[in-house]
Amino acid sequence: MPLTDLRPQAARRTPEEMLAHLRSFEFDLKFSAGIWFFSPAASRFHARYSPEISIEQRLDIAATLAPHGLRALEAHYPNEINEENAGLWRAFSQATGIRLLTIIPLLFYDEVFEFGSLSNPYPAPRQTAIERTIGALRLNKEFDADFAIVWPGIDGYENGFGMNFADARRRFAQGLAQAMDAVPGVRIAFEPKPYEPRGHILYGTTPEGVLLGRDVESCLRSPENAALLAQGHSLCCMNPEIGHMLMGYEDPPYAFSWPLSEGRLAHTHWNSQPLGNYDQDLGVGVIAPDVVEAILYTLMQHSYTGYYGIDINPERVPVDIALRNSFDALRAAADRVSAIDHEALLFAHANPAHSRGWLEGYLTRLRAPRPERLSPWPAPGKPL
Repeated sequence: MPLTDLRPQAARRTPEEMLAHLRSFEFDLKFSAGIWFFSPAASRFHARYSPEISIEQRLDIAATLAPHGLRALEAHYPNEINEENAGLWRAFSQATGIRLLTIIPLLFYDEVFEFGSLSNPYPAPRQTAIERTIGALRLNKEFDADFAIVWPGIDGYENGFGMNFADARRRFAQGLAQAMDAVPGVRIAFEPKPYEPRGHILYGTTPEGVLLGRDVESCLRSPENAALLAQGHSLCCMNPEIGHMLMGYEDPPYAFSWPLSEGRLAHTHWNSQPLGNYDQDLGVGVIAPDVVEAILYTLMQHSYTGYYGIDINPERVPVDIALRNSFDALRAAADRVSAIDHEALLFAHANPAHSRGWLEGYLTRLRAPRPERLSPWPAPGKPL
């Protein structure tokens, strides 16, 4: 599969061009899901609420979700997908039409990564991390997957005196570039998270992920990767997760605009989360459905056409029901956003002094099941 062209995300438009774009844009809600949460991991605080199930059993559940909109799965290498069980995954995709979207190198769980993976100060475990990333990239290429998500969950620190930060970042970026040059032409989708399991994780926020992308690409040397960069494609891109953004007190619509403005948004991970707190991975829209709408509007402005990956932890809800709820929450939000009066909203953007309070009232009416019961609302720029 050729590299997905993300360059249109960075297009800059005049107000007239933006209005025409918003009026013509249609959401293509392609849903993916991580196979890991089909059998939620044990908690450090409570026993399992359901038995652990095999990859085969998880795929059987996934197959039942195809009619509800599941189009792709995400899996870690080598614990969920590897060279030995690759045939099982191929057979599943052929039978169901559900493709494998990304194969993710598992860089955070093993004992060898106690002091980090690609940033590890010891050569041997760092080399193990590089080789595992290379293995995952090779399988991505074999399966025609779109990208490899990289999450540096164990690369970080707790004590502000605990490491040379610049050296740790340099090791991580150079190690990732080494793996990418070993298997050229495979895109990375980097996923930031500010903390947990480490007290502080390297590249923990969305803008830091953009900086990582620039640093990694400056280290790439293979002719194939160099040619793609010369054509304006980004290769070290991003997979922001809404819950992780909120853990770091980011504003998700604004945060998403960072990779979008550089053509770096390869994928999106959806769930909900209170501000701060531990990583809860609640269903989409369970908390702050208005945030879902605002993110979708940002994606709309930047022509995002990628997958909507659901990354949840449904401890007390059957996984198939939890996924259907998340699919439907996104569908409903996309319908609300598509119904926006784009011309009025763009006027409010450009003329804030003549639109004081208008946007808040407009959104209240947009979400109201019976807007006729509310006071009349004029066009922006008119007296309220």
